[in-house]
Amino acid sequence: MDLPTMRIVQLIDSLEIGGAEKMAVSYANALSAEISFSGLIATRKEGALKNELQSDVSYWFANRKSALDFNALWRTRTFVKEHKVSIMHAHSSSFFFAVLLKIIQPSLKIVWHDHYGYSDFVSERKNKRLLQWASFFFYRIIAVNEKLKNWSKKELHCKQIKYLPNFVSVVHNESGIPLQGADGKRILCLANLRPQKNHLLVLEIAKNIKNIHPDWTFHLVGKDFKDAYSEQLREQILALGLQYTVFLYGSVAEVDFVIRQSDIGILTSISEGLPVSLLEYGYFGLPVVATAVGEIPTVINGANGILIPEGDAGSFTEALLQLIADPVNRKQIGTVLQNDIKQHYIKESVVQDYLNFISNGE
Repeated sequence: MDLPTMRIVQLIDSLEIGGAEKMAVSYANALSAEISFSGLIATRKEGALKNELQSDVSYWFANRKSALDFNALWRTRTFVKEHKVSIMHAHSSSFFFAVLLKIIQPSLKIVWHDHYGYSDFVSERKNKRLLQWASFFFYRIIAVNEKLKNWSKKELHCKQIKYLPNFVSVVHNESGIPLQGADGKRILCLANLRPQKNHLLVLEIAKNIKNIHPDWTFHLVGKDFKDAYSEQLREQILALGLQYTVFLYGSVAEVDFVIRQSDIGILTSISEGLPVSLLEYGYFGLPVVATAVGEIPTVINGANGILIPEGDAGSFTEALLQLIADPVNRKQIGTVLQNDIKQHYIKESVVQDYLNFISNGE
């Protein structure tokens, strides 16, 4: 397949702020300079990330109301035909809509991008049978870590599978939401409020830190789904007396502005793919403490950050205390991580591997 003539559209269910959503936008933007046509289709919901699409990326909102919304499907087929799209890069659960499109537009090639966040528990995946059926229609599969790659090789029918790391693509903002707390004493957790991100562990750690360094604060930035988990977090913040130590902000589009106000980045997840927030921390030189789950251990090592066993509040607290006490070390490991991210997790290297894979299967 000739690279300059490729016509690729990213397919994603929504453009609200999240890891898979950010990668869909990042691929659309990065490919606009590499191929003859780059587009993005949001199937169900628009969101803040729509504003990050470059002007040379063609955009379509399918406005799908249900799983089998044939009006949305036919309208989207018109967009696909009009722009002579040859490859549909479907992220996460959007694969079903992509397969329906292929059924009515057989020339489409589907590249499915697996961002499954519970990769450490992938054997318990709920939509396995649907994916197995859909994989008969897949042209290529991309996995965000090796566990997901191996699962696809074992369980799915498409055998052209490659692990490609996420890459960081940051929009620079000169303003945004101001964080609470004192300058130079902020710990950031950039993760949507989902159980797999284990914010309850953040609260346990915050209570420990407050007892020793009451002037340090924790900042939870990510989509609030207003569900039972969110309510549990809010109740626990009050129960532990952390209302002046832990702050919740919801989704924030100006991620770079938030990171630049912070001094340490943390992730307490029980499972991960390859979190985009980790790459964003590193891009801005933030020192990181994270649980050793998913693909995180391939990014973080002793020289560029601190890995903690999943669920270990004591070790996590000790690691933060070390960084709080040693600003010189914080700066040093943040710089090493920044260099690593800019060498291995930027669009130039990943996009070239991507294009080679979908054109040659390499």
